[in-house]
Amino acid sequence: MKVAIIGAGVAGLTAAYDLARSGHSVIVYEAAPVAGGLASGFRDERWEWPLERFYHHLFESDTAIRALVQEIGFAGNLFFRRPITAQWWNGRSYALDGVLPVLRFPAIPLIDRLRFGLAAVYLKYVTNDWQALEKMTAAEWTLRWCGPNVYREIWRPLLEGKFGPHADEVNMAWLWARLKARSFRLGYFVGGFQAFCDALLERVQSLGAVVHLGAPVAALTQLDDDVWQVTGSGVLAGAAEDVDAVIVTGSPALLARLAPNLPTDYLSHLRTLRSMGAVVMTIALRQRLLTDGAYWLMPPKREFPFLALVEHTNFIEPARYGGDHLIYCGDYLDPDHEYFRLTPDELLQRFLPALARVNPHFEPSWVRAYWLHREPYAQPIVPINHARNIPPLATPLRGLFWASMSQVYPWDRGTNYAVELGRRVAAECHRYAEMLRLRGGGVALRAR
Repeated sequence: MKVAIIGAGVAGLTAAYDLARSGHSVIVYEAAPVAGGLASGFRDERWEWPLERFYHHLFESDTAIRALVQEIGFAGNLFFRRPITAQWWNGRSYALDGVLPVLRFPAIPLIDRLRFGLAAVYLKYVTNDWQALEKMTAAEWTLRWCGPNVYREIWRPLLEGKFGPHADEVNMAWLWARLKARSFRLGYFVGGFQAFCDALLERVQSLGAVVHLGAPVAALTQLDDDVWQVTGSGVLAGAAEDVDAVIVTGSPALLARLAPNLPTDYLSHLRTLRSMGAVVMTIALRQRLLTDGAYWLMPPKREFPFLALVEHTNFIEPARYGGDHLIYCGDYLDPDHEYFRLTPDELLQRFLPALARVNPHFEPSWVRAYWLHREPYAQPIVPINHARNIPPLATPLRGLFWASMSQVYPWDRGTNYAVELGRRVAAECHRYAEMLRLRGGGVALRAR
């Protein structure tokens, strides 16, 4: 079968890898000039390694991506460390990266720390019944079982920071998945995630797949029951390709734009799948900011202008980046938030006072350079009983498949689940190919 894949992110490349290995003819279209999607990187001329546009790491428990890394021969470039993760409280940061640090956290009484620990153990090691947990909000569950002190100091800041005005809508299965699937040891690649994405791209191409970078798709047209036409733009402006099946790996809005002939009720359902965007400013400093060695600091969003302060070079040595100390100031926000309109300089001025707050010695002269990256589709919003909102990978139109971060639920979005999703949609597409073969149809078969 001849398959077109829209998007060369981790999900798209994984699907291309599995389909090409199964003998299918694969064409990948990517709007950006590099592969990787949300995991892609950028590079300053001083740096040995590129850096992710949006802060990235693996968890030691991320089995799907680790298996793929092993398959493509890249396992020797993956390593794990245990950096410090911390929470800001009462004017300073406190490590919360293990049982003992949590038990020492002074923001909550000892009895409540024990309740917090027992609840975390139950969620991580005891229950797998996320279907029951999705019937209530995370706010309701944590307030009831952890108590008001833990809720106020730990869970409420996390929910507000991640989902802002939607914090009270998010179901408990989302929080269960974060605790269930994550480890304290974090993984990274020699050369960054871009090196992994490039290695996966090279492996896909070695299997015969064609990958077009800088080539957004302008339209998808269903010519008959078994044939789709993909019309390119960018470097492929005006070019059209007939294929048997199409996998779209982008947002619900992208799918609706590319295939407006989808049934009206299906398009209406796509519009109900809400998500938040990501705004991340990366700042190169001349000196270390988080002098306690913290890699990840979560400040309360009511007091800070961003959700997370990540000092990447407290995880990976500054020597890889020409001696720069690299920090991320990141946030998840509704796509109409003003942060999506402010200039990089305007946003930097919003953030600088917060840097001085976490390090009183900080001065603006420490800033050597800064970069701003924004994506309108980065974090699905998952309300009560969200499982019934998830569309299947096969759309109502024969031969058209959709695989997006909206469909990794109950798990949280991330590269591990992008790999898992890519493999699922490839398997479903392969089954469709078998059906076409038995019927004697298909573009590739007719060409032979």
